Amino acid sequence: MGINISNFLFSKSKNRKMIDFQDLGHLDGVSISTVNANLYNTNRDDLVMFYFREGANFASVYTQSKILSENIKWNLNQKVKKIFSLLVNTRNANSFTGIQGYKSMQSLAENISILLSSKQKLDEDYAKIIKPNNIMFGCTGTIGEKFPVNKITLKIPSLIKSIKYTQNKLIWMKAALGIMTTDTQPKMAMEECYIGKTLVKIYGIAKGSGMIHPNMATTLGYIFTDAELSNEILKKLLKKNIINTFNAITCDGDTSTNDMVSIFSTGKADHQKIKNINDKKLKDFDYSLNKVLLNLAKRIVADGEGANKFITVNVADAKTDSDAKKIAFSIANSSLVKTAIAGEDPNWGRIIMAIGKSQAQINTNKLAIRFGNINIVQKGKLDKSYNEVEAANYMKNSDIEIYVNAGSGKKSFIAYTMDLTKEYIKINADYRS
Repeated sequence: MGINISNFLFSKSKNRKMIDFQDLGHLDGVSISTVNANLYNTNRDDLVMFYFREGANFASVYTQSKILSENIKWNLNQKVKKIFSLLVNTRNANSFTGIQGYKSMQSLAENISILLSSKQKLDEDYAKIIKPNNIMFGCTGTIGEKFPVNKITLKIPSLIKSIKYTQNKLIWMKAALGIMTTDTQPKMAMEECYIGKTLVKIYGIAKGSGMIHPNMATTLGYIFTDAELSNEILKKLLKKNIINTFNAITCDGDTSTNDMVSIFSTGKADHQKIKNINDKKLKDFDYSLNKVLLNLAKRIVADGEGANKFITVNVADAKTDSDAKKIAFSIANSSLVKTAIAGEDPNWGRIIMAIGKSQAQINTNKLAIRFGNINIVQKGKLDKSYNEVEAANYMKNSDIEIYVNAGSGKKSFIAYTMDLTKEYIKINADYRS
């Protein structure tokens, strides 16, 4: 079962940072299938199914945009405790498609539920009846185009027939490739941890390259674990760990209508029962989940549309958590800051500008700024040791770190972004061409 190389060629994949991929293997209770539904009119996988044979507990966080895609509306309307399948399509966002888009979700859910129920009868000793509301959807691509329900429906039988009950790195790679749009790289991450004395796996894939800004959830991200955790605990864990991961990234300051991050728990790991989020046995899992989410979030920024540089904005000693975020994102979303970094110009005056416009409380007498280890501003003044040539040389790095000390409190926040290049304009000018 080889990787569809067309996915790489289609996306113009390039060899740059974060191209290394972890060895995701088998995760009990998750089955995967990918097919080419010809949504792009090219030879690439563009439809991905995740199937949970015994159902999975789940939790999701969605975009806060006032315009929701029809698949998000469908997901929000299904009040169930178990999910049996997640279907993800690319090329079409199913947003601003009205009743046709929503009915397409209903039609697909009915079709999938019938075929998966039949598969249960063939494969399981105790077959379950899978209902339409046990099906979730992820959609990504162009907004406002008619949803290609007929193309997708035609491929559902072959998608289900191709389900693989045993996973390996190549299958996970195919899934990650299959959900890409303008991404140039698939995004995968994994961690292993312990709940009590039991080894537990956490796997994740994501897509995202443009229209990235935190307003929950800033892309599509899907996390899978063999832990046995309730929907309530999963929801609390996800909301907690989204804050400094997927809600700490920005590429262009735009929030999609389709953003979602979901976590699925198959319950196959035989560990001690976890009754609440404060259980000490959950500490390692909590930490590892954050690592997976942050890994995926950083990969999205590193693969931002047209990006050449990965930028970390570290704000410390702010008055409040809100102020720390305001400063970090004011810098991270500034077109002037991002273009200066693209041009490898250490124009620290643009950092000053971005801090000032954030409306956060700062103590200018204590304000400090540095690029990497290069002090620029100390105690509200240009540092006497500042060397423009040294700073210009630093800006040639592919990783740029900006540090700001607001001098007004003890709160901190880290945001992640990328530079703004000519290639970004080209990609978005030609997005539908």
